[in-house]
Amino acid sequence: MAVLSKIRQRSFLVIAIVGLALFAFVLTGLFDKGGASRMFQNVGTVNGEDISTEDFRIKVDAAEKNSQGMSMIQAVNGVWDQEVKRVLLEGEYEKLGLRIGRDQLIEVIKNNPNFSQDPRFLNDAKQFDKAKFNEFVASIKSNNPEQWQSWLAFEKQIEEMAREQMYSTLIKGGLNATNVEGKLSYEMENNKVAFDYVDVSYASINDDQVKISDNEIIDYMRKNEKKYKADASRDLEFILIDDKPSDEDQKEVKDLVNSLLTRRVVYNEATAKNDTLPGFAAATNVAEFVNANSDIPYDTTYVTRKDLPAEHADKLFNLAAGELYGPYMIGDYYCVSKLVDRKAGASAKASHILISFAGSKAPNPAITRTKEEAKAKAEDLLKQIQANPASFEALVPTNSDDPGSAQNRGEYDNIKPNQMVKPFNDFIFNNPVGKLGIVETDFGYHIIKVTGKEDAVRLATIAQKIEASEATSDQIYTKASKAEQEAATAPLEKVGKELNLPVTPVNGLLAFDENVQGLGSQRGIVQWAFNKDTKEGDVRKFDIPAGHVIAKLKKINEEGLQSVTSARVALEPILKNKKKAELIKAKMKGATLEEVAKNNSKTVQPAIGITVANPMIANVGMEPKVVGTAFATADGKTSGLIEGKSGVFMVRTKSVVKAPVLPNYGSYTNRIRTEVQAAAPQRALMSLKSNAKIKDHRAEIGY
Repeated sequence: MAVLSKIRQRSFLVIAIVGLALFAFVLTGLFDKGGASRMFQNVGTVNGEDISTEDFRIKVDAAEKNSQGMSMIQAVNGVWDQEVKRVLLEGEYEKLGLRIGRDQLIEVIKNNPNFSQDPRFLNDAKQFDKAKFNEFVASIKSNNPEQWQSWLAFEKQIEEMAREQMYSTLIKGGLNATNVEGKLSYEMENNKVAFDYVDVSYASINDDQVKISDNEIIDYMRKNEKKYKADASRDLEFILIDDKPSDEDQKEVKDLVNSLLTRRVVYNEATAKNDTLPGFAAATNVAEFVNANSDIPYDTTYVTRKDLPAEHADKLFNLAAGELYGPYMIGDYYCVSKLVDRKAGASAKASHILISFAGSKAPNPAITRTKEEAKAKAEDLLKQIQANPASFEALVPTNSDDPGSAQNRGEYDNIKPNQMVKPFNDFIFNNPVGKLGIVETDFGYHIIKVTGKEDAVRLATIAQKIEASEATSDQIYTKASKAEQEAATAPLEKVGKELNLPVTPVNGLLAFDENVQGLGSQRGIVQWAFNKDTKEGDVRKFDIPAGHVIAKLKKINEEGLQSVTSARVALEPILKNKKKAELIKAKMKGATLEEVAKNNSKTVQPAIGITVANPMIANVGMEPKVVGTAFATADGKTSGLIEGKSGVFMVRTKSVVKAPVLPNYGSYTNRIRTEVQAAAPQRALMSLKSNAKIKDHRAEIGY
């Protein structure tokens, strides 16, 4: 009672403490993932137009549901790209005054087969009836509010597609190709040059003679800033500590499985006596025995030899009834198998040609032949095949209406009983290999040849998974936690060495990457690396299905130029070759090819019939600058030194053979126009993006 009295006396204090705790909880929520979401009502802005977070989430959810196998971050990235594109294009539509009227919208809809072939919208002449369509839409609006909202959303999608198509058409219409361009393309492909040359390869200079500093790489990137612009990225390294079973865990599972092979005595609590249980070989109720002792339930399926694990297939398939095989390993499972039954001809292989007709379940609705015509064609094909059995395969591509098997010579393999429609099934399982015939199904007439049959076996398999025990997992967790603590103050390489584990580097990780090299899908690690509170040198342990990852953030690369480390891979060879070129040119003395060749222990080489469009020099490679110089040099004249792709060259042009003049160059002009117009919409969008002001808050929201 005294305690209760004191609590009552201090009730105001208790309320204040609880209130402060709740307030602190609310404040915490503002800074966690959910709080960040509330702080950003918009997932981003494009040229000042906001993209609502709520609308964005709805679209992401829809994308995940509608695209089987799509991950959340894939949906996020896809929807983001769509929204950026939508805003950018709508801005263009507004400038151009692009609008889609009701009549235009209906024209687009009526060109959709789902509407143009729908009997509800067709008149007596089987043509799309605008009045019937409008009546249908009015009915939805009046009678079904939910469906009406869906319809409005659908109309909006159609309108966006139509406006984008109009926009693309306008862009394409503004692009053309001239006859001059067509003629130039023809000449680049057909004018040919012959020349002699001397070259000194960059490879003749050792790499250690030309060092490239970080400043040289930075200077090069600054001169080509757009090309080497980089998004914000992170460099990290990690150790993976596998949660794998110990030797004791493996022994325990193996002992358990081995104990099931012979009779054993167990205590029966119900009778308070010991019972002697039969081993696997002597068990009479095989299904009950397996289900009681295996991690994988008993399977009644008959399987052919090729369906069995390759390493053990022959021995398993050739077991006698009741005979055991094992123990053996399949993946992480320790197994013993027993042959329960064998069935002859349990699997079949057959080839067929399908001749469909109008009214059958034809894969192609455009088929118009009658049933009688289909039967006559099938009978004619059967006669051809009977006269020449080897012709079956050749007749499939040009005659079969089954696209599913036409690409595979009409063949269906590993057919199980009742897998096919009944007439087809009965024919292949009731006839011997080699039998030819015709059967009718709902799909049409099938010319069938039974090409093979296989026996199958039913196995009973006890499979126990070898996995880490709770005690082992606890030990591994403790080891990982200790490694996390040590990595906070010591190099990760030192921690890995103590654990005899490799350290894996991951460079250039982007904010919306889903996969981490060497670990697969690990979005949580990416989010941690980009969290504003994560600093260079920070360490964190991540528990994943495979075990525990000790990750250390090595470097934060802000948006701007690429890091020297990542750029060096591509730029170092370029810059080294420039330095090598200067060293080589200093040695390539001489006014003629022969002098240069003699001074550099080289021989003069010929090049014949080379074009600008394909500047490939035999035994050298692509050298556009060298070939271009040869075309520009007069016959019999020698060029100066040329810095090519593979080395430094000097050329002496022998002749330029010009292609015959054509009456017109229309085909070349048309090809250029087609290529330019096809690429134009995407290039226009890329240009709009590069010049847009885009703010992306996805990372802050928690995606």
